[in-house]
Amino acid sequence: MLKTPIARGVALATLGATLAIPTMAQAAFFEDTKANLELRNFYFNRDFRQDGAAQSKQEEWAQGFLLRVESGYTEGTVGFGVDAIGLLGVKLDSGGGRYGNGSQLLPGDGDSAADDFSELGLTAKAKFSETVLKVGTMQFKNPAVANSDSRLLPALMQGANLVSKEIDGLTLDIGYANRNNQRASSDNEVMSLNGVTANNNNTRGIQMSAGAANQSDDFRFAGATYKFMDNLSGSYYYSKLEDLYKQSTFNLIHVLPIGEGQSLKTDLRYSRSKDDGSTNIDNKAFGAMVTYSLSGHSFGLGYQKMSGDTGFAYLGGNVDPYLVNFVQINDFANKDEKSWQARYDYNFAAMGIPGLTFMTRYITGDNFDRVTGADAGTEGKEWERNTDIAYTFQEGALKNLNVKWRNATSRNNYGNDLDENRLIVSYTIPLM
Repeated sequence: MLKTPIARGVALATLGATLAIPTMAQAAFFEDTKANLELRNFYFNRDFRQDGAAQSKQEEWAQGFLLRVESGYTEGTVGFGVDAIGLLGVKLDSGGGRYGNGSQLLPGDGDSAADDFSELGLTAKAKFSETVLKVGTMQFKNPAVANSDSRLLPALMQGANLVSKEIDGLTLDIGYANRNNQRASSDNEVMSLNGVTANNNNTRGIQMSAGAANQSDDFRFAGATYKFMDNLSGSYYYSKLEDLYKQSTFNLIHVLPIGEGQSLKTDLRYSRSKDDGSTNIDNKAFGAMVTYSLSGHSFGLGYQKMSGDTGFAYLGGNVDPYLVNFVQINDFANKDEKSWQARYDYNFAAMGIPGLTFMTRYITGDNFDRVTGADAGTEGKEWERNTDIAYTFQEGALKNLNVKWRNATSRNNYGNDLDENRLIVSYTIPLM
């Protein structure tokens, strides 16, 4: 990541500032520093099940190393610090017709996966009272933008973020980004809009204006989250990808205690997306998820509806959309699509097996138009089924080792039919 001017500038400025501060003022800087190394072993297998598929499957196995360092702050009215993230991905197995476009774990090296890739990101930070400013390598996670961390290495961005908690219960969040670093890449690239195809022919209905390019080097957002009471919070975020779209997002979360070990959680989401000069984006996205919890059991029902001239708009480059029906493979956000979700979770700690968890869900969507082939214009339909089983060892030599198996089946009548398995083994070693 140090290839970009912003990263080099942050590194030099941070180093210079740190060296210029008297040694006594740096005491908290070092004492509060935290560092850990995560070892992430990832096996990914995706089978293409539709007739005439150009490739039968994608299969990769890789080892990831994630070093995270967070310094404390120097003493004084304004404290300064620096964070760092070092990432390394190493291929263990791939190739032989199993690698293809849209690699899941590793970047490409011709017609096969690269043997390894690495990156280093630095972030300068300053703190005044309960306000923190960070500049450099960012990993955002909010309703406006959430960089994915669901593969070997996380997706990152270059930019800045100001978070303020000066008022009790209120969090203000302002950010900016000009480059995107995808999870299977070492390059910082200009940003783009998800869901756009070269011929403007897609189930999302999103089109570029004549002569316009699907790229931007200016993404910004501003939001506020307020905790009205212990069990009720709400948020509003405004975001804009220059020339491509602008979006307002509302969220309300309420948890109702019912009785001993019981609760009812309601998660309501609404987004309004419009074009910003070079697209036809016009979307209203409503989502609701209601979850009833009893001891270790959780039962959830979700509903999501798209309306307007297009489907949902969000950043491309491995960014997770803020939708209740965004799941392992699909987001169910096509033009006019309506989708439903049924979900069940169980935490085996309730029956004396702490560390073992289970989740399964089923999502089905319809009411959108198919856009290709002889069936163009007819109703599109899709469904997806997910199952997660995870266990974290609680004691012994393997304490804190986490093993997770993720399985997904996706079917539709307009594109790829997929069967997918992911096996992730991770272990985090505290260094400081």
